[in-house]
Amino acid sequence: MGIKAVKFGGSSVADGIQLKKIKDIITSDPDRRYVVVSAPGKRFADDNKITDLLFMCKAQADHRIPYDQLFQVIADRFRAIRYNLNIDVDLDSRFDEIRAALAAGCTDDYIASRGEYLSAILIAAYLGYDFVDTQNLVLFNSKGRLLADETNAALAEELAKHERAVLPGFYGGYRDSGEICVFSRGGSDVTGSLVARAVNADIYENWTDVSGLLMADPRIIKDPKPIEYISYMELRELSYMGASVLHEDAVFPVRQAGIPINIRNTNAPEDPGTIITTESSLDRLQSDGSRVLSGIAGKKPFTVISIYKSMMNSEVGFVRRALAILEDLRISFDHIPTGIDSFSVVIEKDAIEDQLEDVLQAFEQQLHPDDISVIEDIALIAVVGLGLSQTVGVASSITTALSDAGINIRMLNQGFSEINVIVGVNAGDFNNAIRAIYQAFVPA
Repeated sequence: MGIKAVKFGGSSVADGIQLKKIKDIITSDPDRRYVVVSAPGKRFADDNKITDLLFMCKAQADHRIPYDQLFQVIADRFRAIRYNLNIDVDLDSRFDEIRAALAAGCTDDYIASRGEYLSAILIAAYLGYDFVDTQNLVLFNSKGRLLADETNAALAEELAKHERAVLPGFYGGYRDSGEICVFSRGGSDVTGSLVARAVNADIYENWTDVSGLLMADPRIIKDPKPIEYISYMELRELSYMGASVLHEDAVFPVRQAGIPINIRNTNAPEDPGTIITTESSLDRLQSDGSRVLSGIAGKKPFTVISIYKSMMNSEVGFVRRALAILEDLRISFDHIPTGIDSFSVVIEKDAIEDQLEDVLQAFEQQLHPDDISVIEDIALIAVVGLGLSQTVGVASSITTALSDAGINIRMLNQGFSEINVIVGVNAGDFNNAIRAIYQAFVPA
């Protein structure tokens, strides 16, 4: 018998109907032994997430505004689930604890964590699994940074005592004080990954409301093909462009341990979803070499600053000085396309908009360029795939597709790793450019 660590997101635990689905999923495979859950999410479009309601209670408590009715809404959600599924668990004493903490001025992190806490208690009772709290197992330093090795050791030691367990996602505790500390929103993905690593799982299943990753944004491409397999490296490239259903930090613990991730759909458990794995494992899965493109994703808008100076290549440290200016202004860049006498810095528009004049002035005073130009409202599109490096004519296919669509290319950049090609176009051409590239690589 192997071990699977599974995580269910907010939509998967929103109500009794969804909990029946996850029980069927878990009990259908005895290897699904360690379960991480989020707080209940929205049941319908205009509904509220439990975590948002808890934050609203905290805000009202801080401003001495009565919050009893709002807290009652939260309690009724959990009581309804308990009643509908005939779960024998004491929730009322936990509600009393949370009310008392609110009245005493609890921290934001404490109140933010209570949705996951109550959800895990309820689901553990429903499944007949042990409840294991993460407060003293997922450990943070005084600055709120995850202590990865200490967390792994603590989780491994505790979970070795439990054949089957349900754990709340999203939070842990400060190592020194023991007080609750939370990840950023979406952090239950991270908890699931940490648990998978700690129990040396064969696979980490992340159950959500989509059947894995798609090769392109369905808001732009009608019915894009699903991604069956993808490497961690490729996922990182697509995630950078916003194409991910996973919290970024959730990838690292399992990647480090060589554990694959399987993104699955709670509402369509028969769908295989997407397997995220190491590059070497992906090569074995796709041994016929047919896999060229993994996905296409993009972001906008960007601002491009282009600097030209004759004989720039012979001036030692020129680009370093330019990047030092950005560092001093605490501005991060995304790409640096270069030529023999020129280079460009590509920066997200929001990151530089208020400081553009300061950057240009510093470049003029410290670099003494022959010319500086600024191009605004540029979109970047990443064409990603390990197979790109073994395929002749990738760049040609991209440029031809965009040319045939009447789209002007402002930038084309392919690194030596050849895992991706970055294309820059005018922001107004963004959607049409993605459609043109997708059609060039994916047969209808």
